[in-house]
Amino acid sequence: MTHRPLGAFQVSPIGLGCMNLSHAYGAPPSAEQARALLQQALDEGYTLFDTAALYGFGANELLVGPSLKPFRQRITLCSKGGMAGMTGADGQTTRVIDGRPEALRRNCEDSLRRLGTDVIDLYYLHRWDKRVPIEESVGEMSRLVAEGKVRALGLSEVSATTLRRAHAVHPIAALQSEYSLWTRNPEIAVLQTCRELGVAFVAFSPVARGFLGSLTDVSKLDAKDIRRSMPRFAPVHYAANLGLLAPVQALAAELGCTVAQVALAWLLHQGKHIIPIPGTTHPQHLSDNLAASRIALSEAHLACLAAAINQHTVQGTRYNSATQAEIDTEEFGAAT
Repeated sequence: MTHRPLGAFQVSPIGLGCMNLSHAYGAPPSAEQARALLQQALDEGYTLFDTAALYGFGANELLVGPSLKPFRQRITLCSKGGMAGMTGADGQTTRVIDGRPEALRRNCEDSLRRLGTDVIDLYYLHRWDKRVPIEESVGEMSRLVAEGKVRALGLSEVSATTLRRAHAVHPIAALQSEYSLWTRNPEIAVLQTCRELGVAFVAFSPVARGFLGSLTDVSKLDAKDIRRSMPRFAPVHYAANLGLLAPVQALAAELGCTVAQVALAWLLHQGKHIIPIPGTTHPQHLSDNLAASRIALSEAHLACLAAAINQHTVQGTRYNSATQAEIDTEEFGAAT
């Protein structure tokens, strides 16, 4: 298995996104099942593990940190701040984006405690708080590096312009954003900017939040599943999008693999600086995902996939208008 560079680290070509062990996609697995999955990931060769203060409002870090602590020297541990839970007077916890220096420092110190570690290998700004200049947020994060609490810095869901501004303050090791056959926005500018600056591109939701996996009936999604608020998962759009899968299914059959594996292999072929981090709660999917790094695609395969599913063929936007306003990524059809 050929590892890929992420800042000063060499990591497995596919990492594990840990969010859905605690958060966002309906009822999570039991703690026992989640710990078993993390152990399986270690046994199979995953070395990149991605969590955040937001996931389960701290629950994910409390799960991931202790589970991985005995193997801490073997892995690259990533977490995120700047978007976390805040409990109000009514006892309800809500999501808050806050990129002020004092908030980022508090988020980082809370994450260190939950993870049970002295240092976070890669610490991301989960969302750019547009009320705070990116230079101020990254400046405080750079002080966390200087103090030995963090080894490297990352950004999530930002544009090429914002990446360049941040990188001028402190080297950015990784930029994380959604990228898959059906979410091609990084191709507008930020993928190339990452290449130019030597920044790893960490692709979340690389199997399109299940679209390129086994999700066929969106009516069965849990009432609290975040996909229910995403326009392209609306029944009318999703039914049309399912019609795009036939060429991908045919190629998967030809290669003797799953559609999800084809999707991950396609991503890996887009550049050596790209590292997908699919999440899963299924042991077989965990094995399949890492095995996708061994699938070779020809130029004809890549062209077929790119033509079948892209920004012109997919129906529905990836986020609703409220969520879209919170991010800084380039969008097709918008000034960039």
